Amino acid sequence: MTLILYIATVLIWGTTWIAIALQVGDVPVMVSVFYRFATAGVVFVLGLALLGRLQVPAARQQKWVLAQALCLFSLNFLCFYVAAGYLASGVISVIFSLATIFNAVNARIFFGDRVSGKTLLAGLLGLSGLALLFAGDLSGAGAEDAWIGIALAGCGTLMFSFGNMVSRRNSANGLTPFTANAWGMCYGALFLLTLIFATGTPIILPRDPVYLGAMLYLAVIGSVVGFTTYLVMVARVGSAKAAYATVMFPIVALAISTVFEGYVWGLMNSAGLALALCGNLVMFAPADWLSRLRPRTRSQNAA
Repeated sequence: MTLILYIATVLIWGTTWIAIALQVGDVPVMVSVFYRFATAGVVFVLGLALLGRLQVPAARQQKWVLAQALCLFSLNFLCFYVAAGYLASGVISVIFSLATIFNAVNARIFFGDRVSGKTLLAGLLGLSGLALLFAGDLSGAGAEDAWIGIALAGCGTLMFSFGNMVSRRNSANGLTPFTANAWGMCYGALFLLTLIFATGTPIILPRDPVYLGAMLYLAVIGSVVGFTTYLVMVARVGSAKAAYATVMFPIVALAISTVFEGYVWGLMNSAGLALALCGNLVMFAPADWLSRLRPRTRSQNAA
């Protein structure tokens, strides 16, 4: 079951970055994010109601649902959508993979989880691979804009990690990912609508079929399905392991970019891809795999 959740999350969120890029244009970023989560929230709540599984969080849980909404369904995506104006979709997915490190550190801070040597090694391999994948993009022309996009995407990823911690807390206190996500998306949309009116941002109705298709994909598949599979996985295997799926997103995003955006493969980025894959294998290796690699002592051999 965990493997299915992992594969589904990688495939879904590995494709959402190109859809986000397709929404950047005439419609203001804040309005685009609002459209996404307003649609997702309505679909989710109505779906649960039709299935007879709609629950209303208790009063004491409401502030935590709001916290999840701010971290996962509004502020983080404002950062990602603005970053899409500076960076290619594949690059943003690479930065998002920092969630592996952020989650390990935040789980240590908020829950006292031990940061294992395996997690550190996997993160080091993954980040080294990602650095090789995009080293050229950060040193050539347009590097200043690239760094602005990196800062925005990094802030969005940090917010996402905080949202993981809130979701973990909610799951541990009996609030299922289905309930927290459904209401969280609605709260996130209401928060964004408040910001839209407060800042005087014009609400532009999209007419472009490409934009509308991207919005529906992001709302239903990327948000309702993707966030549910991911946060169920967080509840099952922990935030550090679940977040390593983010290291695999760039592989899917780059495959799409190769076909639709003309991404060119060379020796350095190919080596980076190989390192990222090795990090993934390390993260999901058995817990005692390091001890198995150590040479056996004479006493052990004699036994």
